[in-house]
Amino acid sequence: QVQVVQSGGGLVHPGGSLRLSCTVSGNVFRGFDMAWYRQAPGKQRELVADISVSGITHYRNSVKGRFTISRDNAKNTMYLQMNNLQPEDTAVYYCNADGYINGGDYFPQGPWGQGTQVTVSS
Repeated sequence: QVQVVQSGGGLVHPGGSLRLSCTVSGNVFRGFDMAWYRQAPGKQRELVADISVSGITHYRNSVKGRFTISRDNAKNTMYLQMNNLQPEDTAVYYCNADGYINGGDYFPQGPWGQGTQVTVSS
């Protein structure tokens, strides 16, 4: 069975940094597009960034220049490096390890990570 395990969340002050990790068991990681989503309380889940099998990346405008999505096939792991964090970045962040990109849009399928809390507060 495939497992998706996230780590790296926490509490930081504005301007701080965190790195999220998403490790996938089995061989599925190498063959699928992947993405990071987030969901704040009372809000819709939103796409933060996605990365194709070939390494092409997309970011929502509000995180461009601050966040970096990457993947390491040797470790079966996807990362989200988050710099200059702001209070509006506070949310539960979710890894999607099995999606596909069509026409520039990301379509999540499964599986999902368990979610990890990121809180930015002064």
